[in-house]
Formats: sequence, structure tokens, C-alpha cells
Amino acid sequence: MKALITGATSGIGLNIAKNLRKRGWELILTGRNEEVLEKLQKRFGNCEIIAADLSERSEVFKVYEFCRGKGVDMLVNNAGYGIFGKFYETDLDDELNMINVNIAAVHILMKLFLRDFRNQNHGIILNVASSAGFLTGPLLSSYYASKNYVVRLSLAAAEELRREKSDVKITVLCPGPVDTQFNNRAGVSFSMRPISAEYAAEYAVRSALSGKLIAVPGLTVRLGVMAAKYVPHKLLARLVYGMQERKKSL
Repeated sequence: MKALITGATSGIGLNIAKNLRKRGWELILTGRNEEVLEKLQKRFGNCEIIAADLSERSEVFKVYEFCRGKGVDMLVNNAGYGIFGKFYETDLDDELNMINVNIAAVHILMKLFLRDFRNQNHGIILNVASSAGFLTGPLLSSYYASKNYVVRLSLAAAEELRREKSDVKITVLCPGPVDTQFNNRAGVSFSMRPISAEYAAEYAVRSALSGKLIAVPGLTVRLGVMAAKYVPHKLLARLVYGMQERKKSL
């Protein structure tokens, strides 16, 4: 069995790679930092690497072409990041790059690999989203919106596959705060205690291998996601704003 993992050099992606490797999977790892990828290749042994900046559309297609014909059984769309600040103040170019990584790259790889998986009638797509994908997110508006896209796209495609009685499975991971470099890059600190990247990865892999559609690690976050369904949109946006405002700038 072989998996392609994007954003594999740190955080959840790196820990998913470790987890799958322990289970005997072969790996194809991609990320922007070629030096780190080379170190991982030496460390893991039986894996391939390809450095790519997924904010560039041509680089996304390059990753897919690299993987064609190599018997990939699982796609892990993990690469992503966030930008903190009021929507009218955040940098437009930064946001467009983030949208390219969080949405366009996920969309392209998911579509291309899903076509291949359907043709062979097996395969797993694991999309790493966030509990933010069920919410409106003032002060992280574009990030929350991007994760809403990933959640809804995953659910829609999964229903299409279910109606076809396809053996291809989709899992969307929707964690709350995870102890990774995400908040450092976004320029904020945690407003609640995060789970470890190791736990998030283990939960993600177990969920994907068992065919679970929506994977939300942590009872508190699961309850929060369920409760959010019953809160009016305006009130929910106000509550999330207050939560985000409590995050201190780094």
C-alpha cells in the first residue's frame, strides 16, 4: 500500500507519515522544504519525495504527474495554513496564496486521484480540514471559509461515491486546536488546550482506514461542532469572534 502525503515535513502530515510507515505503508512525501524531505527520506528509508510549492498550480500538477503509475492507494491532503486579522486588513496576496494551498491544491489533487481511484474501484482520500469547517470565523475569515470548502466538497463527493456503491472512501479530519506550527504561522496563540499532532494523526489514520466520513478528535470539540448546528449564524459569528479575540498576537 502506498500513500501520498502533502505538507509532510511537520505537524499532522509528518505524524501521519510516521503512523502509516509503522503500519507498513510505502510513502510519497511532498512539501516546500527539500532539505527536510531529504532528511525524512533517509530516516524512513522506503519512501519517495518531491519538493513542491502547492500555492503554484503548476506545482500541484507536477506532484500528480510524479505519482502517476506508482500505485498510490491513499491521498492525504494535509498542506494548509491560516492568516489572522480583520478581513479588510490582511494582505491580499498572502490570502490568495493561502486559498491556493487550502482550496485549489486540495481540489485538484482530490479530483485527479479520485478519478484514478474510481477506475480501480479502491482508494482512500483523507482531507485534513478543521472544526473551523463547520463555523464562521471572524479574524480568521479566509481560513475558516477555506476549511468550510474542504468539508463540503468532501461530503458531497462521498455521497456521490456512496450512491455508486463505490469502494473508494473519503474521510475529512476536523480537529480543533492541534499543537503544530499552525498558530505560529498565523500569528496567534492557542485559546484552548490543543491535542498533540501524534493523537490527531492516529485518529485520522484509524478513521480513514475504517471508512469513517467525518473524523473529529476530542469529545469537547465533537460536542462543540454538534452544538454549533443549533446556534443562529449571527450569534455563532459573535461567539467565534470573542474566542479568536482572546488569542494573543505573537
